[in-house]
Amino acid sequence: MLPVFIRTGFRRGRGETSGKTTDRTERKRNKKAEKTMRLVKRENCGRTRAAWGFTLVEVAMSMAMFGMVMEGALLGYVKFTRQAEWNAHALSAQSLASQGAEQARSAKWNPSQWPQGVGPGLSDELGTTNYAQTCTLDVFLDGHPMIVTNFVAVTQVSNNPPLRQIRSDCVWSFMGRGPFTNSVILMRAADQ
Repeated sequence: MLPVFIRTGFRRGRGETSGKTTDRTERKRNKKAEKTMRLVKRENCGRTRAAWGFTLVEVAMSMAMFGMVMEGALLGYVKFTRQAEWNAHALSAQSLASQGAEQARSAKWNPSQWPQGVGPGLSDELGTTNYAQTCTLDVFLDGHPMIVTNFVAVTQVSNNPPLRQIRSDCVWSFMGRGPFTNSVILMRAADQ
């Protein structure tokens, strides 16, 4: 037997009389029920028992909406997790850039010492130079250490007063994107 759509609410039987207020109330209830969902009454092969449920279109639409909500939640979680990992790597790279600049700043530079010379143990241990360091980040990617390069450049800014610029650039990449660069620039006077 084909499904028969009925409205929910109270139905008047034969011979019943009711006032206008009851008809209005019934109509309001019926309209409210029709707006919320459509119920279907099916007769099971001549049986008197009726099965109430949703139509196939309503079930399909609700499953599609549930699927879209779940997909959005999962994609949002993956995106926020990837952004958090990127932020952790960027902070670690900034720490390595600061470390390279501080190492160069801690080298001895005393222009008043005699004899003047550039090299370890002399009046200027570092001089104006460029060098690169290969380091690993403190944060691991998939359990493996991530190799980064730290470029340090020391340039003379002024001779009187003696002033040098120390620039440290940490170059790194993340999940096939990049390269990204974190930089630290310091100014250093002699005997500091």
